[in-house]
Amino acid sequence: MMDYLAEVTMSIMQKQKLRNPDFGYARDFVGVIEAILPEIAAGKVRVLSNAGGVNPVACKDAILQTAAKLGIKGLKVAVVDNDNILSSIDELIDSGHELNNMESGEPISHVKDRLLSANIYYGAEPMVEALAEGAHIVVTGRVTDTGLCLAPMVHEFGWDFDDADKMASGTVAGHILECGAQSSGGNFTDWELVPNMEDIGFPIVEAYQDGTFVVTKHKNTGGLVSEATVKEQLLYEIGDPSEYITPDCVADFTSIRLKDDGPDRVLVSGIKGKPKTPFYKVSASYLDGYKISGTLVYAWPDALKKAVRAGEILEVRAKMLGLNYNEFRAEYIGYSGCSEIPAKEPFNRDSPDEVQLRVALTGKSRDDLNRFGMELAPLILTGPGAVTGFAGGRPKAGEIVAYWPALIRKDAVSPKTTIYST
Repeated sequence: MMDYLAEVTMSIMQKQKLRNPDFGYARDFVGVIEAILPEIAAGKVRVLSNAGGVNPVACKDAILQTAAKLGIKGLKVAVVDNDNILSSIDELIDSGHELNNMESGEPISHVKDRLLSANIYYGAEPMVEALAEGAHIVVTGRVTDTGLCLAPMVHEFGWDFDDADKMASGTVAGHILECGAQSSGGNFTDWELVPNMEDIGFPIVEAYQDGTFVVTKHKNTGGLVSEATVKEQLLYEIGDPSEYITPDCVADFTSIRLKDDGPDRVLVSGIKGKPKTPFYKVSASYLDGYKISGTLVYAWPDALKKAVRAGEILEVRAKMLGLNYNEFRAEYIGYSGCSEIPAKEPFNRDSPDEVQLRVALTGKSRDDLNRFGMELAPLILTGPGAVTGFAGGRPKAGEIVAYWPALIRKDAVSPKTTIYST
């Protein structure tokens, strides 16, 4: 399984497709497939990936062209799509699907004219259908990360989609695998215990008919698979641990039991689930104004005091110029720079040798924010001294892409699976 998509990725790919109708998918995926096509064609491995993004058909075309170049015959590539509902928003609204924001409750009509993408999170079922039809490679649009792992388990073991415990088992396995090496030592709290990160091994799930599975990695690779690394991944991006909701089931993460099964092996068992809900999740994005940011570096003595004063000057300048902006923020990298709550009086403490000032504005006017971007370079000679770090040039305003999560009834949409072959 290869997971290529984050929530914001779909909007990026949508813009790529608008510029070039042959784009809109993870193009580096095709290179990965090319490297292993002989093994795939020989039946040694099958691949499932959501690398199709907003254009899985174009992704399929690129794969088939690569297979033809290599002289590979009989390759079957499945496309799972019909998840893109951007062009159907008006029709869905007229049919009573308000697609209310799951956090604010607002109907999607409030941002309809600013939508950049809107995709259904499908589950494992259409991918199981593709595997049953003999697909060597399954390319999808927006499906759940966990479904990429659950699908081959359902296919291999013949699990019933109404068996909530089995669906939960495959879902938990997918959750452990979905973030690359994050469950085999990457991004680990005790990172100093992880050997040979330069050649870190990606996690593998050895699955069994009864729903238990072992998390491991290839021998002679770096990284670490332990109860602790697996637990950290299990906690990643979840809300209520007793109700991890997917299109395939509701998994109960509080039921999971872990046991050391040898070096770099963790046995996972006891997983319970509840029946699936009647809804799909919709991942939509929309344009929510613009942002601009720039940096300056202030040196000792009084580096922090200078940076604070420079931030004050820039904020006053923005007001003096009458710029239309929503939020101004000054951060001091090297001193509480990553805190969401700025230090009230950072200059009262010991001053470091240097501090990077980062200022950022958000607003509805790209022109006004770009005008603010002209203020940073002059501050070098009109503000506190001993300043550097402006080699990157004048910053430019960029779009703010905001996330819109919603639910839609499963009877309103349906996935489509198509098999293509060389």
